[in-house]
Amino acid sequence: MDKVIMMTLLYDFYGPLLTERQQKFIELYYENDYSLGEIAENYGVSRQAVHDTLKRAENILANYENKLGLIDKFLMQRNKLAEVARLLEDPREPSSQQLARARGILQELLEMDRG
Repeated sequence: MDKVIMMTLLYDFYGPLLTERQQKFIELYYENDYSLGEIAENYGVSRQAVHDTLKRAENILANYENKLGLIDKFLMQRNKLAEVARLLEDPREPSSQQLARARGILQELLEMDRG
């Protein structure tokens, strides 16, 4: 997965756990495409300070994902729901096999949320 997309996902899931400064730098760098120099100039710090803050925040976010796995779970659920949608979008009536498979996938997802 592309680093920018991954960092955006990590930030969406775990961003509130960062300091305000780390949150702002991540937003400016990854979401608003600011350069290290632009962020440094806006905050009156060195490019190295911005770089260090970003790296620290990236490591913190990655550690949360390694421990909690929320993004992996989210992506897996999204893929399963996309499969259900494909099974049910047949322009004709879905076959009994397609319906059974869709029900099975939905049941898996429900059971995952309980456990």
